[in-house]
Amino acid sequence: MTQIDNIDRKLLALLQHDATLTVAELGERIGLSTTPCWKRLKRLDDEGYIERRVALVNRAKVGLPVTVFVSIRTNSHDEAWLAEFAAAVSGFPEVVEVYRMSGEVDYLLKVVTSDIGGYDRFYKRLIRAVKLTDVSSAFAMEQIKSSTELPLQQES
Repeated sequence: MTQIDNIDRKLLALLQHDATLTVAELGERIGLSTTPCWKRLKRLDDEGYIERRVALVNRAKVGLPVTVFVSIRTNSHDEAWLAEFAAAVSGFPEVVEVYRMSGEVDYLLKVVTSDIGGYDRFYKRLIRAVKLTDVSSAFAMEQIKSSTELPLQQES
């Protein structure tokens, strides 16, 4: 895998902001003609710098305005339990992010749902699917910042 330079970083930053830009538009914005821009883009894709290109959907408009952060503790820390847990949470479409944590909480889930009732239905399916020691839920009151864009500027 090659290192990325400032031009690659600019290209990735532009794509993070708007993945619908054409190769010609990208090249124009970073000062490259179409072919060298396409070659860089292909290399970044081939080397895994670009994982996928997606559309960001407005959750409220599709009826999923509620965000819940679910803290999970378990007394089971073996590979078999982790595999069972990972399979269970990966199968729930409401779970949009899952992290194994350090500290007091073992796992943190970000769940999106329609309302408190929707979360309650998810919760009941979760506790049926895998043995948990403690589950604590925190409902987000307001989203102050949300971004999928990584800070790609090089530190000075």
